Amino acid sequence: MNTPRLEPRDPHFAQRVQESFARQGAMQTLGARLGLLEPGAVDIELDWAQALTQQHGFLHAGMVATALDSACGYAAFTLMPADAAVLTIEFKINLLAPAQGEHFRMEGRVLKPGRTITVSEGRAYALSGGQEKLVATMGCTLMTVTGRQEIKG
Repeated sequence: MNTPRLEPRDPHFAQRVQESFARQGAMQTLGARLGLLEPGAVDIELDWAQALTQQHGFLHAGMVATALDSACGYAAFTLMPADAAVLTIEFKINLLAPAQGEHFRMEGRVLKPGRTITVSEGRAYALSGGQEKLVATMGCTLMTVTGRQEIKG
């Protein structure tokens, strides 16, 4: 996805995203890792694992949604002030094809940054044998939260 050049409000946005991502138990459970990390754009990558599948062996839709939500949220977080936190207030996912592959990439891209509300979109790709297939899209609305710290530990 192409994203217009967006300017972060915090020059240390990448470090904040990396530290927050490292504290997210859900991403650890998925075995997810950060890929692309730029202002307004974050990719989350993960490998196929039996523990993440549904009854047909495809990556479960809940796992796809979880990783896409985080990619969209962190994309928004890259543009927020240093003292801010991010919370998803709404998302809609479209499951386009079974999430069947060896690896997966979830892209989060900011469409409209705002002081309080940011709109992002996500795309999930399944990668297998050098081929890439779009398996889901997401529209995500996020809120900038101040005066509230992330739980550390």
